Amino acid sequence: MLFQMVSMVLDVVAGLIAGTCLLRLWMQRQRISFHQPIGRFVFALTDWLVLPLRKGIPAWSAWDLSSLAGAWLIKLVQVALLWLLSGGASPWVLLPWLSLLSLAQLVVSALSALVLVYAVMSWISPGSPMYDLVARLAEPILRPFRRVVPLIGGIDLSPLVLLLALQMLGMVLMGLQTGGLR
Repeated sequence: MLFQMVSMVLDVVAGLIAGTCLLRLWMQRQRISFHQPIGRFVFALTDWLVLPLRKGIPAWSAWDLSSLAGAWLIKLVQVALLWLLSGGASPWVLLPWLSLLSLAQLVVSALSALVLVYAVMSWISPGSPMYDLVARLAEPILRPFRRVVPLIGGIDLSPLVLLLALQMLGMVLMGLQTGGLR
């Protein structure tokens, strides 16, 4: 019981920090201004980790690899702590692989949440400033699906198709992650 509680707290804290690092990566890739409240929150939560990494990890094209490395390091620490608390059941050499799978799972969950928020906001409040931010984050991910999925009666079903694909990918990642722990 104690292990599950510690695991949950680690998952929330690591998910928040690593997810914010990933949000920083995506916002910079999409050239979204950090002068709004969400941007300031992202900087405040990730500067302590990303700025020192940036000295040794250069950006690649428009991708801020230090933000990605920061997210992976946070997940590596989470997986290592859980591994230690569980008595080191799996070989320690699997920890980087398991942390990479955990990071991929976080990406899938974050994208699912983003697409869901985007779909709901497009129906409820498409004129709000927050919708503009969410749309700028979600549109590049939805674009390939919109090319394939036609409008049906004026309704865009591409978010639903993307959510289905993300859920299947999440199931595959969970299977790989669970298999690595055995």
